[in-house]
Amino acid sequence: MTQHPKRKRDRTATRAALLAAARARFALVGYDATSVRDIARDAGVDATLIFRYFGSKERLFEEASRPDEDQAGIAAEDGAEDLPTRLLHATMRQDWPGTAGGHPLTALLLSSGRRECRERLNSQLSDVYVRNLEQLVDLPDRELRAELLTALLLGINVARSIAHTPALSEACVNDIAPYFDQVAAMLLGTSTQPPAPAATD
Repeated sequence: MTQHPKRKRDRTATRAALLAAARARFALVGYDATSVRDIARDAGVDATLIFRYFGSKERLFEEASRPDEDQAGIAAEDGAEDLPTRLLHATMRQDWPGTAGGHPLTALLLSSGRRECRERLNSQLSDVYVRNLEQLVDLPDRELRAELLTALLLGINVARSIAHTPALSEACVNDIAPYFDQVAAMLLGTSTQPPAPAATD
């Protein structure tokens, strides 16, 4: 039977719309608070299409929470010494495509009560953050240092995207960068000076 190009484009577009709607919903409220009807309504299609194209809500979440090209490409850019700065900018970024602007890890953080989500979060942190940061450290405890810097970045994400703490939520990357750079330099072993204390009146 001859396939019609229009039908193929419609199928591709519908699947992409469902995936985009799922990413935005999961990043906003997490897995448990998101229903297939929510996703289908946001995509403007019938909920049965989720099961046709993805098989289940679980499989849709698995695909929606995979690192996209933008996220995976951060560590692949040239200039390894600039990696901490690039990761900070990515953490502060508010225009991620397909996730309502929030960082792609937010969906996993909001869904971390589920074992499989914790495992996926652990895997992504290891692949995108820890392994690459380790390469910048020439000290015996490089894994610990890389994980500490990863924890700082993750904490910034949690404070801004989930807890909405006032100072961090309102701060821009230029406000945070001077403090972050000093801590990063200490952890990476490129500075032995502790961060300067904040000035007091």
